[in-house]
Amino acid sequence: MNTLAHAGPGPWILFVPLVWAAVVIGVVTLARRAGLRRGGGFGGRRDGGPDERSPIALLGHRFAAGEIDEDEYWRRLTVLEEQFGRAVTTKGRRT
Repeated sequence: MNTLAHAGPGPWILFVPLVWAAVVIGVVTLARRAGLRRGGGFGGRRDGGPDERSPIALLGHRFAAGEIDEDEYWRRLTVLEEQFGRAVTTKGRRT
C-alpha cells in the first residue's frame, strides 16, 4: 500500500511559497491603493502639493475669497515660494 503520506511532499511543496507571495503582494497593493504611505498615514497626498493648511494654500484661499487683490497675491506668493525653495519667474508664476 503506497500512499502520498509515505512518498514525501512531492511538487506541492512549491505551492505554499507561491500562496504566501500572492498574499504579501496583495496586501502591499491594497495598502498602496488605500494611500498608506510611510509617515503619511491613510489619505496622504500623492501629488506632493501643499496641504490645506500650508501658507501657500491659505494664500490661495484668501485670494479666492477676495480678501487680497492679484498684485498682493503674486507678491506674497513669490516670497513664499522663495522661502520654500520653488523656482519662480519675474512675474511670480512658476517655471
